[in-house]
Amino acid sequence: MSLWLDFLGAEIRFVNTRSFGRVRIAEAGKGRGETLMLMHGVGGHLEAYAKNVVALADQFHVVAFDFIGHGLSEKRLAEFSPAVLAELLRELMDELGVARAHISGESLGGWVCGVFAGRYPERVLRMVLNTSAGIPIVSAQGHEDLKNLIALSARNAHQTPTFDSVLARMQWLMHEKNWGLLNEELVRTRLGYYLQPELSLASPVIGRFMASDITPHLIALDRVQCETLFLWTRDNPIHDLAAAEAACARVAKGQLYVMQADAAHWPQYEAPEEFNAVMRRYLLQGTLPA
Repeated sequence: MSLWLDFLGAEIRFVNTRSFGRVRIAEAGKGRGETLMLMHGVGGHLEAYAKNVVALADQFHVVAFDFIGHGLSEKRLAEFSPAVLAELLRELMDELGVARAHISGESLGGWVCGVFAGRYPERVLRMVLNTSAGIPIVSAQGHEDLKNLIALSARNAHQTPTFDSVLARMQWLMHEKNWGLLNEELVRTRLGYYLQPELSLASPVIGRFMASDITPHLIALDRVQCETLFLWTRDNPIHDLAAAEAACARVAKGQLYVMQADAAHWPQYEAPEEFNAVMRRYLLQGTLPA
């Protein structure tokens, strides 16, 4: 099935932000409930939430968007970091007239959520960190996973992306039982974004940040004030379940939910029915399934 059938009922459009230029969003459920902002990972795009935007619009005003330097958003970057992207989130909420929102992100998106919640606690309702980056790696396996990712990225550095190279990188995102979800449309969508000539403006800036010492940029977990759900999987690479447990223990109002379905780094796409049900219950009630 086409991922665009999943987006039927959503409006795909561009929003001009004051400092960051044009940002592409997918929006559904406007006026239906509290706002939920969804954020993808590094190298990703809003299609990561194809199975969630319209589904969750039964209860929420849902907005997924492409970070700058990603998807179809602005590619001219002066700098790139979770702090910069937190300011992008603030400006986008301002442009959309959203004073407070639930925020959720996977990987880099979760990292941005955590930084935003520390800077602007008054603008956050509840937060869901979905297989999030920006927390300490605590296990030997996590450090080994990071080495494997760096090696995989190095093999593709300074080369023109191909269908096969993008497929290999996306397989890293998913549990091997779910590799069938990586159909030609999804892979070619990401490949198309990677082949945009303008991406050459963003890639060096993003690359410099990813290769730098990220320790000073990690989420200040002790300062997160909002109710926070760590939504995790048993097979998440790098930031494994031990990392999530350690991070959750440092957040005053933190809870942990471990997906029952087989999933790795993209539970929102790999097991959307369970993911969406957990999101609805937690964001509306602050509780988890029994």
